Amino acid sequence: MIEFRKVDFSIGEQRILTDVSFKVERKQTRVILGPSGSGKSTILRLLMGLWLPDSGSIFVNGEDITDADPERLREIRRSMGMVFQHGALFDSMTVGENVGYTLLEDKHDEEEVERIVIRTLELVGLDPAVRDRMPDELSGGMQRRVAIARALAARDPEILLYDEPTTGLDPQSAERITDLIVTLRDQMGKTSIMVTHDIADAFKVGDRITVLDRGMVKFEGTSAELNASRDPFIEEFLAPFRKGVAAALQRQDLDRSAPPRYQPPGPSRPQRGGAL
Repeated sequence: MIEFRKVDFSIGEQRILTDVSFKVERKQTRVILGPSGSGKSTILRLLMGLWLPDSGSIFVNGEDITDADPERLREIRRSMGMVFQHGALFDSMTVGENVGYTLLEDKHDEEEVERIVIRTLELVGLDPAVRDRMPDELSGGMQRRVAIARALAARDPEILLYDEPTTGLDPQSAERITDLIVTLRDQMGKTSIMVTHDIADAFKVGDRITVLDRGMVKFEGTSAELNASRDPFIEEFLAPFRKGVAAALQRQDLDRSAPPRYQPPGPSRPQRGGAL
């Protein structure tokens, strides 16, 4: 479905990616994980054909997009939906205008666009009534769901690309977004790549995970294989996550072992020996 094969990329004298290779099978989610500045988002720009690699090949459905002419590249790009970091909604447009933007640009009938907007908002778990509101009237989590709705509504893409989709969200909102990403894969068969530095999100969403460090692949495999890795970089990268999980489990154990809190007697809890 998607394959990077020995891809190198530089900006000026600065090497961004070195010998990057991985495959994404149809209906799978590939997570690109790594610290800030490791080259994660560059992969999405290369896949969309916004940049060309210095060397190597990038295949989409068996076709090397690095050899595609501009017209063919636009056609390939139409099979992809992009969810930008922080949502990147147009703040001067309503939610409905944001979701239907590409359809309106393509001269679709307005009534048809309205139907698609309503259906897509429902698909991402939003009340269609929000289509008349402005983005700044919504919570951060709702804005991200609108961004996903916009990506889906554009041309019902078979490939979805997520750039740090949960950054800046509270835990509950982040959980809803990752739930939605999993649902789109499992129920609609979407193939996707998610770029993130959040290890918990990666473990939840990814069928397979690629870890980058300074533009080089340090790991490729499943979340279980990643957790079992004894590579020094991987162990250091996962250490804060593992400490957080251990602390949470310790708190759970303490809560379970603690004696029940005293509750004073009330109308529904008479004292022993008292009137019934």
